[in-house]
Formats: sequence, structure tokens, C-alpha cells
Amino acid sequence: MALEQLTQTPPSTQQGFDYDLAIVGGGIAGATLACALKNSKLSVVLVEAQLPSVAAVKPQAYNLSILSGRIFQGIGVWNKILPQITTYRHIRLSDGDHAGIVQFHPADLGTEALGYVGEHNILLTALQEFLAECPNVSWLCPAEVEEVEYQGSGVEIKVKVAGTYRQLRTRLVVGADGVRSQIRTSAGITTKGWQYWQSCVTARIKTEKPHNNTAFERFWSSGPMGVLPLPGNRCQVVWTAPHAEAKALKELDKAEFLSLLEQRTGGLLGHLELESDRFVFPVQLMQSDRYTQPRLALIGDAAHCCHPVGGQGLNMGIRDAAALAQILQAATQQGEDIGDVQVLRRYERWRKLENWAILGFTDVLDRMFSNNWLPVVTTRRFGLWILQNIHPFKSLALRLMTGLLGRTPHLGQSSGQIEG
Repeated sequence: MALEQLTQTPPSTQQGFDYDLAIVGGGIAGATLACALKNSKLSVVLVEAQLPSVAAVKPQAYNLSILSGRIFQGIGVWNKILPQITTYRHIRLSDGDHAGIVQFHPADLGTEALGYVGEHNILLTALQEFLAECPNVSWLCPAEVEEVEYQGSGVEIKVKVAGTYRQLRTRLVVGADGVRSQIRTSAGITTKGWQYWQSCVTARIKTEKPHNNTAFERFWSSGPMGVLPLPGNRCQVVWTAPHAEAKALKELDKAEFLSLLEQRTGGLLGHLELESDRFVFPVQLMQSDRYTQPRLALIGDAAHCCHPVGGQGLNMGIRDAAALAQILQAATQQGEDIGDVQVLRRYERWRKLENWAILGFTDVLDRMFSNNWLPVVTTRRFGLWILQNIHPFKSLALRLMTGLLGRTPHLGQSSGQIEG
């Protein structure tokens, strides 16, 4: 299947269904789920509003956890991704200009690496190319879902494709259509959460000094700053600040912005050059009240989103996809209806609690470090000392950050030798 092909004839299925499931949203989470179902014998349609080449063009880079790498390895796409991204082997945490620094190394976890940083276009293009070889997956793109009608035995979906309407009948709909999910909203699923007082400024930079495969997280009273290593002496900056300050950083003269950034990185990366435009987005925490209901499941940002500190957001969505794929394949093997709410609740019970832990962790981390109240400052610096000096706490924190704390999907149980 050519990546720019708009539609594909649906595979044959039983009992009058066009497909077994429709995934609405062809981003990384939705594409990962479709890839994970390659050998499931389930017929899948991926409904995406943009052409694949357009969807792949985003000026973003993501932290990828060790578990996410293992899931991609289990799917069979990792060998395509790994040579094009950065494997980092060190993490450096610091609290502003405080002398105390926490450094993590692979020996602290017993792995060969601590994580990866990959650009959006590399990750999504690799998934799209893998899907092109999946005979059980069809594309509808650019296409928009107009109506969804949930019925006792299936789902009727009205889709607008190239100005014409198509009616699809599936057993299950999966909402992977982002934080403003139309699928979630139209199903009446409410959410809990809040907007933070902060926004993030993101940009790619070139560095004079090598980053030495190190991921930096530096906390300031205005918000955390992550500097993620990219191939070719480049880095992705994720700079959190109050809304007005973030807006001012975006509009600041380029030379002034880079001078301030060099100060904030403590000169560790030397002279900096701006490689991309600066982008600003508000930060929020959100958790859907339900991930599932009859004939519907939510994954990725459609189900939840968190503060970007620690780079956990995309990894949560990748784990959602792997977990849901496992649940659906097991149900199929047992002759169960994949749209039955009892089947889907197995996925919700698995992922919702684990995601709450990440949401809580990132929220506490941001609030603990984004203030100057002396008791909190004292507490957090004592916490950093504990992380640096008491190995069980360091190991626990690393396992949480790398996705290795919690239930591992079958796809993520690949050999530990894939870390790069």
C-alpha cells in the first residue's frame, strides 16, 4: 500500500462488519496500535484526517522510555527507528543553581541505556511504512468521522472521505484522536484535571559542545527545563514557564533567547544556535473518567495527558496501545467479542491505575520544584540527595521513568539487549 493512498478496499469479515475495529487518529499511539495488531487476524481501519506525509511533519521530539523501545522491538519496527534516533546513557538532574546534582547511569538500572530521543517524523514515518506491509490494516485518509452510532452488536460510523460519505460497520471504535478527542466527547465521556499556570516553549538547538548522550532536567522556580539529546550535536529544549514568561521567551530576540538559554544550561553545552522556530503550548493534566464503554476504548492523549516534566506523555500512549492490542488478541483467541465492555474493562483496569501513578508523579514533581517556599526547597533538595546517595531509591525512580515499574505488555518482553 502506498503511503499516500487515500483508501483501501476493506478485507472480508464476518456477520456484515466492514472491519473488526476502527482506530480514529493516525498519530503515534493510533499507528502503534494498528502495527501491534498485524498478526492478530483482526481487520483494522485507520481513519486519519491528514495524509500520512502531512501527519508525519511535526517539529517535535520525544523522550522514549526503555519499555517503549522494547514494545517497538516486539512489533518489529525498532530496527528501522533505532539508527535514526539518540540513545542516551546518562541523566543529569539539578535544582537551578544548587550545587547538588543527581546523575543516573545504566549501571543504576542494569541496562545498556536509560532511554532514547526520537523526532516525530522519524517515529511516525517508520510506523506508517510498517503499516504499508500489514494486509489486515486499511487506511482512510484524509477522512473525518462525522457520526458514530453505538449499537448492541456493533458500531455504525459515518466518514467523510474526499467530499463523499461512507458508512462503516465495526465491532469496536478506538479513540486515538488526541487531547481534544471528538470520539471521547461525542461518547459523553467526561474528564478530570486542570490547566497549569505554565506553558512550554520548545525548540531545537545546535550545541558547540557534545551532549555526550546525556538527557538534562534542570528545575527552576518558574518550571522545569528538559534538554534532550538528538543526533548530530543537536538537542530538543522543553522549557516550562508561567504563561506570560513563556510567551515572552517565544517573542524574545533570537540572540537574547540563546544567551538566556546558555545561562540556564550552565554553559555545559557551550555556544548554542537555534535550529528551529520556537513553539509554545499550554500545559495541562487530564484523566478521562472512563477509558472504555461498550464498543469504545480510548488510548493516548484521548484518554489522558500529563505535565511534560520527565517526558512521560508519549510513552503512556505507547503502553496503552500495546496493552489494548494484547487484550484484544487474547479475547479473539478465546472467542470473545472484542467490543464487549467486560473485555475492554480489562484494558481499563490495567492502564488507568498505572497512568494515574504517572500523572501524580509528574504533578508532584512540577509543584515541588516550581516554587521558592523554603520548606519545600529544603525537602526537595534532601530528596535529590537521597536519589544520588541511596541506590534503592535511585533504582525505583529510574524504573518509574523508564516504564519498567508496572505490568509489562507481552510486546515489551523483548530481549534486554535491544537498548542500543
